[in-house]
Amino acid sequence: MRVIIQRVKNAIVKYDSETRSIGRGIVIFLGIKKGDAEDKIYYLAKKILNLRIFENETNKMDKSVLEINGEIMIISEFTLYGDCEHGNRPDFTLAERPEVAEILYNKFIEEFKLSKLKVETGKFRSYMEVDIINDGPVTFILEI
Repeated sequence: MRVIIQRVKNAIVKYDSETRSIGRGIVIFLGIKKGDAEDKIYYLAKKILNLRIFENETNKMDKSVLEINGEIMIISEFTLYGDCEHGNRPDFTLAERPEVAEILYNKFIEEFKLSKLKVETGKFRSYMEVDIINDGPVTFILEI
């Protein structure tokens, strides 16, 4: 699994006729690779929820999204496993099949909802517009 985490002032996702938004917190773009298993979800969720990427009183990154009672938006993004090394057209053979990835994506969301923080999501396998006000900018990439 590969995630891009962006610290945000706010974010909005639009799909179909839906609009969902969050305030201060994080946006997580989730890519699922062939062979990824459910056990990775628990590790990543715990890691992300406890990442100290928000400033304390002395402007040092020392607080987690949990500690600031932040909000979370989770967006599925198979293109995180697009291989652009050869040729000019991305190759997506590393990305998990949609029917398998959707199950893992939904379990990923449920793990974050256990935190009791506000969690909003995009819609799996849909075209989405994502508006983000990145705070910092602060962006991290994790892969396990």
